[in-house]
Amino acid sequence: MNETNEGTYLVTGATGRVGGQVVRQLLDAGATNVRALVRDPSAARLPTGVEVVRGDLSDPASLDAALDGVTRVFLVWPTLQADAVAPQVLARITDRVRRVVYLSSMGAGAADPQDPVNGSHARIERILRESGVEWTFVRGGGFAGNDLAWAEEVRDGGVVREAFAGWRRSVVHEADLAAVGVRALTTDDHVGAVFAVTGPAVLSQAERVRIIGEVTGLDLRFEEQTPEEAREAFRAWLPEDAVEDTMTEMATMTRVPEPVTADVAEVLGRPALPYRRWVADHLADFLPVDAPEGVPSTARVAAP
Repeated sequence: MNETNEGTYLVTGATGRVGGQVVRQLLDAGATNVRALVRDPSAARLPTGVEVVRGDLSDPASLDAALDGVTRVFLVWPTLQADAVAPQVLARITDRVRRVVYLSSMGAGAADPQDPVNGSHARIERILRESGVEWTFVRGGGFAGNDLAWAEEVRDGGVVREAFAGWRRSVVHEADLAAVGVRALTTDDHVGAVFAVTGPAVLSQAERVRIIGEVTGLDLRFEEQTPEEAREAFRAWLPEDAVEDTMTEMATMTRVPEPVTADVAEVLGRPALPYRRWVADHLADFLPVDAPEGVPSTARVAAP
């Protein structure tokens, strides 16, 4: 393994799930030159040892101080929110740094992504490829962390309602996404690599709710939304012209699920963490506030 240690690491999205893991894993590996880009330093809760710098990826002019002395960036892009200024922002970054490790999506590899999220990731990848910077793309399968959106339903009533009960994804623990990214940041072995980072099994939404119930000991059930209910939920955060594309993508993945890859094992030398482990790592998010202390024994079972 060819290690590289010069310069400062800059982590964007450092207060989020994957970016936060990158910060912690860099510090755990002994890095002393870790900088976090945050919009509001006063509200950031980051480990001791990380330098916190104000900046906003939607504002190119705000990035100069954060980029001072930086050679390597772990880039979590504010997808859809800052796409209009992506060329200017990425030019500012790639003109200053040597390497960018970008947290992308598996759907970005499609010939012509139709849904807006994968289309955004594909565009960022294209800009980075053409920039001349060293790049690595960490394309995640379904992010297990997105299931935290169910936490309130799990705590309050035990009923999770979503569209497409059979929508199957190879959901991946954010710790694995971060670990692959950290390896690409800290060694020269993965420049120009595209990793499809997945969990060890394909699981439907209904199956994941069942596993959450088994790990937490809560009585949960899954109820499928009607298509119109799903459309209404998507309209809360997607442009109207993107809603039908998203519905079509989910229907397609219900019929043809994401693959399970070996990229985690190939990069890290160990199997991908199972979904059951992810739930165990997030028990505090799912359990009611008045739940008895202690971890249910099933939380320690390393199975999908």
